[in-house]
Amino acid sequence: MTDQSWAMKGELVLSCNCTVFCPCVLSLGSHPPTEGYCQTWAGFRIDAGHFGEVDLSGLNLGLVMEIPGYMSRGNWTAGLFIDERASIYAVKALTKIFTGKAGGTTSLLSILVGKFLGVEQVPITYETRDKTRIFQIPKIIDGAVTPIPGKDRDKDTVISNSEYWIAPEIIVARSDKSKMRAFGRNWNLAGRSAEICKLDWRGP
Repeated sequence: MTDQSWAMKGELVLSCNCTVFCPCVLSLGSHPPTEGYCQTWAGFRIDAGHFGEVDLSGLNLGLVMEIPGYMSRGNWTAGLFIDERASIYAVKALTKIFTGKAGGTTSLLSILVGKFLGVEQVPITYETRDKTRIFQIPKIIDGAVTPIPGKDRDKDTVISNSEYWIAPEIIVARSDKSKMRAFGRNWNLAGRSAEICKLDWRGP
């Protein structure tokens, strides 16, 4: 499966412990998180995707990460949650993608993640209500993230044409609700930095 071509399109939402918008986005990892370390979870909605002949369309994912300092210096800890509806082949494919072993957009995870906490298959929902993204994994993640409006109150504040590895365009957001309980961790990141991006990743 290593050299299979893969792609996924959809949307992702990310909530972290930074008190103002994540400096890692603008500094590309050369500035520390506002608290000196990063606690973050991300939710993924795959509208269309594949790994070789394995269909990934319609699946949701959750990713939990801890970064002890500068993002670019590595030593990340990560754990992955995969939709309970995923086939065993999709689970294997998504694990390869999110550990960086499939190459492409996520390849740097194979370098930066020092400790992988494992994979759990669970029910996951990703909804959009008005502009708020609701991401939930029962008893694990309870998140609601809303874009921050710009000067034109009908439009979101957006960072565009960025070299940020996740996406070139990032909607600046804030978490209305953000609880994460898993892998021996218990976080409440409500009111802190969040972002929403188009998911358009591929490899190898």
